[in-house]
Amino acid sequence: MSETQEEQAILTERRGRIMIITLNRPEAMNAINGALSHGLLSAVKELDADDSLTAGIITGNGRGFCSGMDLKAFGRGEDIGPLTTFIRSGSNKPLIAAVEGFAIAGGCEIALTCDLLVASKGAKIGIREVKVGLFAAAGGVFRLPARVGYARAMEMALTGEPMTAEQAMDAGMLSGLAEKGGALEVAIELAERIVVNAPLAVAASKALVRAAASGIDEDALWELQIPLQKKVFSSNDAKEGPKAFAEKREPNWTGT
Repeated sequence: MSETQEEQAILTERRGRIMIITLNRPEAMNAINGALSHGLLSAVKELDADDSLTAGIITGNGRGFCSGMDLKAFGRGEDIGPLTTFIRSGSNKPLIAAVEGFAIAGGCEIALTCDLLVASKGAKIGIREVKVGLFAAAGGVFRLPARVGYARAMEMALTGEPMTAEQAMDAGMLSGLAEKGGALEVAIELAERIVVNAPLAVAASKALVRAAASGIDEDALWELQIPLQKKVFSSNDAKEGPKAFAEKREPNWTGT
């Protein structure tokens, strides 16, 4: 997989402390092939490694977010293993999915890997794998219940029928419902509300909320919090926050 191919399949842009990651195969409805898989993982690693970035947004170029697996690429044996690595590990920093048009099958699973979802009105979100003899093996079947509830998740998994963005909003899956064409703008507004805060504190808060949502018992959560608390409370940002407050100015976060 060449670096040029990855760059073509994935575009990145920095806006202050936000990285915007764009799935860039519009002619194929951003279907997942080897280049997109490798490029997405590379972009998220870059996000995690850069102290000047606090949050990321994943969006799609063209008519939709992502239509799922590129079956032709799959048939050619293209390596999409990095996508599974991304879906299993996500990012240490908050990720927001900005969905236009559709997030179907693997596209839905990419969106579910994100911590927050924004979608435009009429967008369709779902796992349709049962319609082609498969099941959503990249986390969709067991991540959906936490986002939309047991009954709705079971219905989506067994029928393969998607929900609309409006239904997703009602189910508590979305943090924002945008006009058509406005999902990225709403996602950026949400990200801007996040990145005014201390990066290490944001990352630690994300980790603990996700752990709690996974069903870990409270004793284990207290243990998980210990190293996070040591890291955050001893950081330069922990000194900068009170100092900026006392001096009545905006803090200068460094993520260290």
